[in-house]
Amino acid sequence: MPIGGLQHWIETQRTRPPAPTRAWYWSLAFGIATLLFGLYLGQVFPQTGHDIAPGYGAPVLAFEFAGGQADLEAIFGFYTDPEQVTRLAAMRTGNERDYLYMLLYASFLASGCIALWHELRLRALLAAAVLPVAAALCDAWENYLLFDIQAAFTLGDYSPAMASLPYPVAAKFLLLAATNVVIGAAATQIGRWWALFGTIAILAAIPTVMAIITPAAFAWALIPSAAGGWLLLLALAAVGSWQALIRKRPLVDLGTAVPVSDEPQPASPTRRVFGRRRT
Repeated sequence: MPIGGLQHWIETQRTRPPAPTRAWYWSLAFGIATLLFGLYLGQVFPQTGHDIAPGYGAPVLAFEFAGGQADLEAIFGFYTDPEQVTRLAAMRTGNERDYLYMLLYASFLASGCIALWHELRLRALLAAAVLPVAAALCDAWENYLLFDIQAAFTLGDYSPAMASLPYPVAAKFLLLAATNVVIGAAATQIGRWWALFGTIAILAAIPTVMAIITPAAFAWALIPSAAGGWLLLLALAAVGSWQALIRKRPLVDLGTAVPVSDEPQPASPTRRVFGRRRT
């Protein structure tokens, strides 16, 4: 679609009359799939490390923030550790299946942003749908590096990929945090209770920066930090789907007024009434 045609379509969608938002159906379906597969995937990854810092929480987070051979040994153990092979196998299996998880959470968050855009008609929400897609791409790059690092560690070597690992890891979590902030900000425009939950989701994104700066102390906070915005979006998708399917109404009641275009409108002509100018 040409750029002009895309802009025209976006403007047409913004100014359409209020109607049920069926995009919530996709968001709800992807949200449930993301939740269930995420719970399953959490059991696939190794549950304990050899001697990782408590602040990392799950060993998979310690692996993502590994900065050297000593960190890998703390995660998987030394070659004399009988659990090393089990941890390595579980980590590889988890990272292989993580690609499906990337598709699910990117689809969930992107479709949620699109549904919110249909409700609130704010172009920033449509643009924000790109954020989770970019996060999933960074996640895929991260996994590619982790496979190389793990293969080298298994052979007793050091992988140069270790030097590049911090970049996709930081970008992924920052993009997901930014997505949650957008979702939270959108929720504050819907209603009083949604505003409360939206504010909580925004505040929950703050620990992401702390975790990236000091992962050994705060990496555990990344999971609840992301969960704040994701659970909020899942709740919005559930209520939005109910409104569209059962009540045949949009989640956000804009009344009968149709949103106006952002482009300046020509001034109304003036006319004289009883000798006085009225606009």
